[in-house]
Amino acid sequence: MKNFVVAIINPISGTGSKNSVPGLLADAFQNTNTDVYITFSKEEGHATKLAQRAVEKGASMVIAVGGDGTVNEVAKALINTGIPLGIIPKGSGNGLARALNLPLNEQKAIDVIMCGNKRLIDCCKANERPFFCTCGMGFDAEVSEKFAEAPFRGPLSYVHAVLNKYINYNTTTYKIEFDGREIEREAFLIAAANAPQYGNNAYIAPDASMSDGELDLVILKPFKDIEAAQILLQLFTKNLTKNSNMEAFKTRRVRIIREKAGVMHLDGDPVEMDKVIDIECIPDSIRVMVPRKKTSKKDKAEEKK
Repeated sequence: MKNFVVAIINPISGTGSKNSVPGLLADAFQNTNTDVYITFSKEEGHATKLAQRAVEKGASMVIAVGGDGTVNEVAKALINTGIPLGIIPKGSGNGLARALNLPLNEQKAIDVIMCGNKRLIDCCKANERPFFCTCGMGFDAEVSEKFAEAPFRGPLSYVHAVLNKYINYNTTTYKIEFDGREIEREAFLIAAANAPQYGNNAYIAPDASMSDGELDLVILKPFKDIEAAQILLQLFTKNLTKNSNMEAFKTRRVRIIREKAGVMHLDGDPVEMDKVIDIECIPDSIRVMVPRKKTSKKDKAEEKK
């Protein structure tokens, strides 16, 4: 039976057109022994169903074409299947793609899919719901909720969401349990990071690794308005860990108890969650196509799996 891959395109993700992607993929696979099937997601959750169907049918790879939300929907159907994920980044932030050093250019991203390495990375779950970059509660979650309501996605819409929420934002107190410790913090936001950044090179957890079997727990405590510019600069220069308002811990799992149920974000998409949030890292749980590099013996053995 001939090999086949399935590409799942979210036609409304991000700001750019995806019209050229089907043709580029067809050209890439034209002279191979692998067929490529193009599908389009139609609504929230549809990409996951399409990816699950691809797995059931025996696809040798599933390709996500869209932003972090699309990648999340596709990737969670591939956890612990051994089937690699290909990514063509077409979103607003492209956090996972950037963290994996994937090119944002369509053709170059396809070149990685065709000729790259397979890399085994961690995923994480918040109350059993998978995420691959970051999850968070507090200010970033409320911004994601506001951004999701915007009629147009893009940098200006995001800036508008940030300013809109910041003006009247109230911090929250959280109880946090991890590694036998219990702490209580009033926080502007709390993030649990598998990857270093949200997207658009905003590094909320500069020391995070997708291959260490741990998540980085970041607590940004309340700060004065005059400090906001410095925090923003440090966010985009990988220096947020130097800020006195920030605490960071590495842990395999954490329980966060907030004042009430409400919104949090998973890979930038807002979701309603309970008052108690259990977050854990699932080591080495998904394979992803990444740019080729000089490989060690260990890497070569991994590629053959």
